[in-house]
Amino acid sequence: MEDTEPRSTEPKNTEPKTDPAAADGAQPPPGPKKKKRLRRTRRITLAVLLVLLLPLLTAETALRINYMGDPADGTHTRNRDAMWLGHAWVDGRKTDADLTALARELRTTGIRDLYVHTGPMEHDGTLPKSLYPKAGWLVDAVHRELPGVRVQAFLGDVLATESPDGMRLEQAATRAAVVDSARQVLDVGYDGVHLDLEPLHSGDRNYLSLLDDVRAVTRARDAQLSVAAHQIDPLPGFHSFWGTVAGHPKWWSQEFFGQVARRVDQIAVMSYDTMQPLESLYGGYVAQQTSLALEATPPTTHLLMGLPFYHENRFGHWNHAETVAAAVRGVRLGLSRTDADRERFGVAAYIDFAATEEDWAAYRDGWVR
Repeated sequence: MEDTEPRSTEPKNTEPKTDPAAADGAQPPPGPKKKKRLRRTRRITLAVLLVLLLPLLTAETALRINYMGDPADGTHTRNRDAMWLGHAWVDGRKTDADLTALARELRTTGIRDLYVHTGPMEHDGTLPKSLYPKAGWLVDAVHRELPGVRVQAFLGDVLATESPDGMRLEQAATRAAVVDSARQVLDVGYDGVHLDLEPLHSGDRNYLSLLDDVRAVTRARDAQLSVAAHQIDPLPGFHSFWGTVAGHPKWWSQEFFGQVARRVDQIAVMSYDTMQPLESLYGGYVAQQTSLALEATPPTTHLLMGLPFYHENRFGHWNHAETVAAAVRGVRLGLSRTDADRERFGVAAYIDFAATEEDWAAYRDGWVR
């Protein structure tokens, strides 16, 4: 049969066809395989984020719940509170008028111990006497103006645990020098020695050995040995995890906290710089820390929970969240749930030179009453 379809007589275009979008420099839409890979990547990314965020959200929710409820009656000051004081009290900057004003402030509180910054010690453990020329004046003035209030020498230094520079407790000569520094400040008339060595990693046996040696000295002088303590693992083993992730363990195990607490007369938890973004979460965190510390501290040791009498905004400490009011409420909740009748218990305010009237009011209204 003859082909009856008319044939085109137009000349054929032999040039390759081009995509107008490609001609303008735009990428062609992804093909089916590429779209599938993109969807798979998004799903994996979302799953990883959920794996990372879900435990955090769960933990933060638990802290918020921990902040709920009412503290038990009677969870107020036992008149065993403390306060950290700055170096100006012993280097000559403070006067009799300043001491009079401080005494007036403290008389209406439960503060009975003052941790006065007398160091810092040198990295070899020694303490230059030139750092505290007015220590004797301060001790005598406090004893005169505030009978019953003890003045302890706050001795600190940076440890070489996370950098090559700092005090090395693994060296016996350094530990011996710290013990001599303790004798040195007791000779001035201080009522005790308050050690704050940071960053101190959980499980440090050299630190425990140091505490044993210093306590032998303080006991012989009928003086106090107190320490500033790191926070306790909010989850078991969390210090190991955080040390691996951030290079800074930050927390102590509850077991190590107890080992420290059994070696001292007073242990003050630095329950601030918690990274919590909201007041309710911070208060819930303090309630948890209070319970953990009460469980680990023998009743013969005086336990204090730190209050943030300072105001900074940086990673780890948000001023709008870490308030004295939230800390006090958290302390009362933790005390209520764990050991409401604990006698050797108090709070410790950090620090005098940064305190505001609002801080003092929150402490008095919530804790002193």
